[in-house]
Amino acid sequence: MRILMNLLYCVGLVLYSPKILYRRAFHGRYRGGWGQRRGFICRRHPGKQCIWIHAVSVGEVNAARTLIDQLAQQMPDYEVVLSSTTDTGLARAQALYGHDYSVFYFPFDFSWMMNRAFARLNPAMILLMELEIWPNMASIANKKGVPIVVVNGRISDRSFPKYKKIRSVTKAMFRKVSLVLAQTDEYAERFVDLGCQKDKVIVTSSLKYDTAQTDGAVEGADRLAEQIHLLNERLWVAGGTGPGEEKMILAAFAKLKKQDGLENLRLAIVPRKPERFNEVATLIDEAGFGFVRYSALKENDSITTGKPTVILGDTMGDLKKFYSLATVVFVGRTLVPMGGSDMMEPTALGKCTLFGPHTFNFKQTVEVLLTDQGAIEVADEADLFDKTLQTLTHPELARRTATNGQTVIRQNQGATQKTLAAINQLLKPSQK
Repeated sequence: MRILMNLLYCVGLVLYSPKILYRRAFHGRYRGGWGQRRGFICRRHPGKQCIWIHAVSVGEVNAARTLIDQLAQQMPDYEVVLSSTTDTGLARAQALYGHDYSVFYFPFDFSWMMNRAFARLNPAMILLMELEIWPNMASIANKKGVPIVVVNGRISDRSFPKYKKIRSVTKAMFRKVSLVLAQTDEYAERFVDLGCQKDKVIVTSSLKYDTAQTDGAVEGADRLAEQIHLLNERLWVAGGTGPGEEKMILAAFAKLKKQDGLENLRLAIVPRKPERFNEVATLIDEAGFGFVRYSALKENDSITTGKPTVILGDTMGDLKKFYSLATVVFVGRTLVPMGGSDMMEPTALGKCTLFGPHTFNFKQTVEVLLTDQGAIEVADEADLFDKTLQTLTHPELARRTATNGQTVIRQNQGATQKTLAAINQLLKPSQK
């Protein structure tokens, strides 16, 4: 099996290498971390065993925040280390945890590279955020007696049919998993359908509820307001947007500004992917709006001249600051079939939150929010304009929606403590 997987990886690497080279040359990706990807990982405390957390990208990294902090507090005998696959995920991990924990790129799953990583990390346990399991990693962990736990487990509507087609493979993989901590009953059933033993699957709710800030001031928000000269004007924030959405948002914004009382409305657009920042800047310019790039203000800690109509949030890790200043929020990657960006963050902050129909990555959360009238779904560009206008011109509707949404977040918190209890039970007595 090990030899077969290595051969398949070699074939895949050859086929994928032109794409890697293209993205490296034109998008700045895959330029760093090649030593870490080959298993050459340095730790802060090599004398300790570690708890290795793997979070594929930004969303998973953010979801791990409270878990990482609690692990460090409650299990001080272990070093907490964190890996990520993507450049943006690693950058976010370094920003959040780099000053306290070892952060590195996830190694390639070639057996010799993964063996090297295990030798350097000496993990007592591996926690995989949401799902990502790699065959050689799982086999090596199994042979070494290192438990693997799927944390915040989720199998999306889109992924589930694909996994079912290779159920014999997934069943073999899940035999090597010690425990699955699923977000919902539906996800738990899917893990069982794909070969997990039922007694190894526990429903804990989503860690993202626990990481969502529901009270207190957002650090840096006051300075952001100063930098963009935001006083009494209303601010519409479109966060985590995807390709095809910005044109719709800008068109709706142009119509909104023509309405009585909304002439001073301002807009902040924060694209999900940094490689799209320049593209979105061009779209704003073509729409005829004066705008400022927040990166320029942040880099020099400067204040913009005048009051730009549109602010482009072209930095990583600052979306919460924009949300905290918003009058109303639209959550992106939902008007296009991309599954949605995180709508828990703005709702937790007590903001009236809107999103489109494509929210399959947050299915359970969306169902609860809509049932409890804690958010508003829009069907398309025209509906985006109509319902945003309603929230801006009917402040009681906006306040009620915001309050209901924040209540939903608070009522669903608690996954971190359930996760910690399960992890603690699984660690060998000699390891505790």
